[in-house]
Amino acid sequence: MTESKTDPASNTVDPKLLEILVCPVTRKSLTYDRDAGELISKSARLAYPIRDGVPIMLADEARELSDAEAR
Repeated sequence: MTESKTDPASNTVDPKLLEILVCPVTRKSLTYDRDAGELISKSARLAYPIRDGVPIMLADEARELSDAEAR
């Protein structure tokens, strides 16, 4: 089975959940990139995916931010 990119609309996260979520690496706040369906930790330079509306808060599942994205 091949993995396809999930529809961004299904990656919507409850705003109340976003208020309490922090980066598991740095324990600092995250920003929500709705278009990419990711939670961004600039301090850790990681982007955590959101799959079917569930944030995957595992460093092993996160992608590293490029220099431009980390600014």
